[in-house]
Amino acid sequence: MRRITTLAVPLAALWLAGCGEESPPTETAGFAGLGQEAGEFAQAHEGIRLRFPEDHAAHPDYRIEWWYLTANLEDERGEPLGLQWTLFRQALSEPRESSPDERPAPWAADQLWMAHMAVSRGETHRVAERFARSHSRQDDGQAGAVAEPFRAWIDHWQLASRVDTSDESGEGDTFAELQLTAQQDDKHGGFGYDLTLVAEGPLVLHGVDGFSQKSADGQGSMYYSQPYWRVEGEVILDGESRAVSGRGWLDREWSSQLLGPEQQGWDWFSLHLESGHKLMAFQLRGGGADGGDYRSGTWISPEGEPTALAPDEIAMTPLATQRAAGREVPTRWRLAIPRAGLDMIVEAPHAERWMETSVAYWEGEVIARDAESGEHRGIGYLEMTGY
Repeated sequence: MRRITTLAVPLAALWLAGCGEESPPTETAGFAGLGQEAGEFAQAHEGIRLRFPEDHAAHPDYRIEWWYLTANLEDERGEPLGLQWTLFRQALSEPRESSPDERPAPWAADQLWMAHMAVSRGETHRVAERFARSHSRQDDGQAGAVAEPFRAWIDHWQLASRVDTSDESGEGDTFAELQLTAQQDDKHGGFGYDLTLVAEGPLVLHGVDGFSQKSADGQGSMYYSQPYWRVEGEVILDGESRAVSGRGWLDREWSSQLLGPEQQGWDWFSLHLESGHKLMAFQLRGGGADGGDYRSGTWISPEGEPTALAPDEIAMTPLATQRAAGREVPTRWRLAIPRAGLDMIVEAPHAERWMETSVAYWEGEVIARDAESGEHRGIGYLEMTGY
């Protein structure tokens, strides 16, 4: 489920306030309005067949969508770094039919875009945010996402294919190799990255053939990941450039009513395990069949074969909290997947990973160890919202 941190009514309110218009009501259903009824928007459901490369692009018939990358890296001295790059899209109005020759008016934007970037090392955590708008039938505006060749961008921040798909064979995979570039000036000397991502495994569909249920009532999203990125390149932090390498995880998700109205936040893990397996697991606080939390996940073999995990196959227990941006957040967890023979302590080595953005949340690197022996099991990322 990942990668939902965002948008909906609060973001629309922010945009309209910037335009000098009256803001819509700020009371929302579910976290950040993600429990709103779908209305005339398309809704994710079981039975939709994902298509590639088409589904790498934007889906303007759905209300919300994101392209979400995290990476666990090391520099040439072996010092760990973490990074995040995310592009979010929200439709500002319900879809309508239009003629192919109809040209959108310059100010008739029906899509709102927001992007986050972050670089972390030790106690240092740098964050930036950008906004843009576009029309759903534009593919060359200030922000957007197109399928072939793949490109997702906002201003000069972009994630773009390095694969030439223009040859006659048409066999090039536009998602096999990407370039991530983003740079932000700040009072510390600036931060950013220029990285190459090479896929060393297949795309992974979550849930039932890509439909990921988020509550016992049936709300959900279309959701797939590329958890096999080998990442190499350059990271700049506080004006200093470092060569880095490591592993990345990209999530793609879109929906029109992601959550149930009573769900107010979630805890999400993505882990690269020493065995070569991958694990995605989350819990949404509320929305379970018994009134409790709703859990789901995917156990992924080294070859990329996914096994969907049912709510009762995942145990998540917060063990300790730390203060981040004045909030108490659980940064040490016990995560057990009996079906996979896993019983782990997953802990954030650094608590200060709060994303002080328009819709604030916690996003940071974690280390997984065996709960009994303490043996290192893997690394990854944790996202927590609603705290």
